[in-house]
Formats: sequence, C-alpha cells, structure tokens
Amino acid sequence: MSAEVLTRPETQTRAVPPKRPRKRRNANVPAGVAALIWLLIVAVPIYFIVVTSLRTQEAYVSDGPLDLPASPTLKNYQNVIDLGFGTFLLNSLIVAAGTVVLVLVLALPTAYAIVRGRSRWVRYAFTLFLTGLAIPAQAVIIPIFLLITRLHLYDSLTAIILPTAAFTMPMAVLVLTSALRDVPNELYEAMTVDGAGQALIFRRLVVPLSRPALASIGIFAGLNAWNGILFPLVLTQSSEQRVLPLGLWNFQSQYGTDVPGLLAAVVLSALPVLALYLFGRRQLLSGLAAGFGK
Repeated sequence: MSAEVLTRPETQTRAVPPKRPRKRRNANVPAGVAALIWLLIVAVPIYFIVVTSLRTQEAYVSDGPLDLPASPTLKNYQNVIDLGFGTFLLNSLIVAAGTVVLVLVLALPTAYAIVRGRSRWVRYAFTLFLTGLAIPAQAVIIPIFLLITRLHLYDSLTAIILPTAAFTMPMAVLVLTSALRDVPNELYEAMTVDGAGQALIFRRLVVPLSRPALASIGIFAGLNAWNGILFPLVLTQSSEQRVLPLGLWNFQSQYGTDVPGLLAAVVLSALPVLALYLFGRRQLLSGLAAGFGK
C-alpha cells in the first residue's frame, strides 16, 4: 500500500497591525494657572491668620503682613483662654448639639410622612416647608424676639437653639424627602406584606436607608448653629450665655482691636469645624448625592 502523503495547509501568519502611537496630552496650562491662583486665594488668608496670631501687637504694627514672626509667641492663645474661651466653646457646642438633635428628630418623621402620605394636607405642608427656604431670618427677627420673651426664654441657650433649628428644618426636610423618594416602593410593600406596621417600617427600613442623608443634614445643621450670630446677638445678653461668634467681640474696644488676639481666637474656634470636616466630609458628600441623586 502506498502511503498517502498528508499535506497540511501552510500556516498563515496574521499581520499584526502596527501600534498606534499614544497621543500625548498637552498640558492644560490655563487650568493649571487657574488652580494656582485659587490655591493662593485660599492659602494666603489662612497663612496670614495663623502667622498673625503668633505675633505681638507691636510686631503686628511694625512687621509686614506676610513676614514670618521674628519671635513667635503663644501669649495670644493664653489670653484667649483667660478671657473665657472655654465658656464660649461650651455654649457653642451645646447650641450646635441641641440644634442637630432637634432637627434630626423632627425632620426624618416629617419627610417620611410627606413621602408616604396621601392626603392633600401633606402636600400643603411640604409646600409650606419649601416656602420657609425663601424667608430670611432677618425679616422675622422681631416676631421671634417677642415670642422668645413671651415664653420667658430670653438670654438662654434654648432661645438660640429653637429658632436656629426652625430655620434649618426646611432644608433638612427637602434633602430627606428627596432621599426617601429614591427608596423603591417594593421595599415598603414587602415589609407591609410581612405584617410590619408603620413604626417598624420607619425603624427598620427608613432610618437605616436615611443614614447618609442624616449625616449630611447633621453636619449642615451643626455648622449653621456654630457660625450663627444673629440669634445669639438679639436673643442673649449676658456673657455667660455668649457663644464663640459673639466672644470674638471681646478683642474690640473703643480704642482699637487686638488683631493678633482676635485671630488667635479665630484659629481656636476653627479647629472643631476643621476636625468635623476631616471626619465627616465623606458622609456629607454621600448624603448630598443620596438626596439629589435623581
């Protein structure tokens, strides 16, 4: 038998396409210049505040505003503490904490009732909260003053907490309402089928899913109470009820202003806010994204 010669087809080599040269991205010079200018706008005032707080009053007058202090001193910080900074800080913390607790306790049930309610009065209530966003506190400060005095709350921290929380509620309800509307309706129906009541649904479903929005509202309410000056100025009088924004007035007199001492107080009062931002910025951004995601 003659052996059959098996012929294999010749291996065909595939042509490898030449690699395209990567396009080198040109540097965005205008964006870099704009970022550098913005960095200077933000960094120079902070540098000025910190450096000036380490000067004496005489060095502040004689030295340049951006010069490094020849002999830095911490005496200004000591003076700030001696002038009652601890009392002002404690009052501000009480006002901020009270405002945050009051807003969170009231805003979430209100937003839940607006989202799940079917009555037209619920829609009217939501419209009322939206209207509150357009009313500045300065426009109603006189009725607030009369109401606080009639309730015998004048010159107390409660007189600051109540109106501050009231003017934070519209934004809190708006953010929480938007966040709860993103929750699928099937989740509510599934818990209802399982026999859960409204209280259990609120505790087991609404509260856990609202944590990012609650964190953002808590930070917003806390900063609003921390930086507020209108209500403490009008509704308090004694130094024992003074908060940090009003405590900075202790460095002003009829003969001038102790600028290094004032800026030392500014640095100390900014430290809690900076710490809150460093630890809570992720929750703040995620809460805002959850509230306005759709």
